[in-house]
Amino acid sequence: MSEQPQQICILGGGFGGLYTALRLDQLPWERGMRPEIVLVDQRDRFLFTPLLYELLTDELQTWEIAPPFAELLAETDVRFCQGRVVDIAVDQQQVLLDGQAPLAYDRLAIALGGITPRADIPGWSEQALPFRSLVDAECLRARLRDLERQPERDKIRVAIVGGGYSGIELACKLADRLGTRGRIRIIERGTEILKGSPEFNRQAARQALSDRQIWLDLETTVTAMPKGAIALDYRGRTDEIPVDLVLWTVGTRAVPWLTQLPLKQDERGLLVAEATLQLVDHPELFALGDAAANFDASGQRIPATAQAALQQADFCAWNLWASLTDRPLLPYRYFPLGEMLALGTDSAVLSGLGLKLDGPLAYLARRLAYLYRMPTLQHQLAVGVNWLTRPALTALSQLAL
Repeated sequence: MSEQPQQICILGGGFGGLYTALRLDQLPWERGMRPEIVLVDQRDRFLFTPLLYELLTDELQTWEIAPPFAELLAETDVRFCQGRVVDIAVDQQQVLLDGQAPLAYDRLAIALGGITPRADIPGWSEQALPFRSLVDAECLRARLRDLERQPERDKIRVAIVGGGYSGIELACKLADRLGTRGRIRIIERGTEILKGSPEFNRQAARQALSDRQIWLDLETTVTAMPKGAIALDYRGRTDEIPVDLVLWTVGTRAVPWLTQLPLKQDERGLLVAEATLQLVDHPELFALGDAAANFDASGQRIPATAQAALQQADFCAWNLWASLTDRPLLPYRYFPLGEMLALGTDSAVLSGLGLKLDGPLAYLARRLAYLYRMPTLQHQLAVGVNWLTRPALTALSQLAL
């Protein structure tokens, strides 16, 4: 009677989870020792989140940044299970799914990402729109189309809460989409935008905001969101200004039920992991990405970014494989590659690895870097061909008109 193969479950199909699964599938397994690899996500599509902003300006299409898991895993032995995880029975080594049979595991990787926490501000639930998922992007596009179709509306007023990466990229993309109809402001409670970024990037972002006449309210907090308005406090003085849209880009926290697990957590409710990405006192459990408080082998705190999750995925896959094949596990070492962000429809800025670029050249470099990081060769080729041919097809259609 053949022995039941071991099972590796990976929870979350974002950068950490999907890339861990793809890398695991490529590692060498001895005959008869290959485990069943199961990737679990409540959505049916992967989302390349750094390019989500390009949907707002129609620079990219949904299929390019959100390919189905079935397509990405078609040439692998990874099994995809669409379902919503509601709990983990740690002692029984089972993943509990909403309305489905439990999944048993021998090794488990938790890469569930984070969610936007609810702010304790009157009117937040009714007025604030988050921007971190495909559903969020589609909701925003629908709201924008509705506002743009109202000829009597002279200006479309948008308030973006948060002066980090997401807030800056959103502001520039929306400014380019709305043109002279847009009245956009960024609300940041700190004294500077892009806190922690290289000065070169901050300066390029400031210039991009200035060129697009985007207002910047620093040292300002939101106190209320009555319908059609937003109340702002600046150094003890509160003003209420009219708005049509409020976009919320600050804050992230772990999925609530994760904080109820009998596992070591930090003060923010994140799972505490060793440098090998294994959870403390539970070597069969691994955690990476936004759900984990990860430190690398040098004690450096790992940032909650896509590039960090991509790097972690390689180590997580190796260590999952090593833990089942009696090989030594590797401590993770984070290698910062720099940062880049879009500053509109034809401009970007990047700093890293000795390079500093802004403008159209940085925009092209950003696109190529993200094309290289897309999950499979087949998807890279499909998207790359589309990017090359789309300008020509657009030009031909314009000639035809």
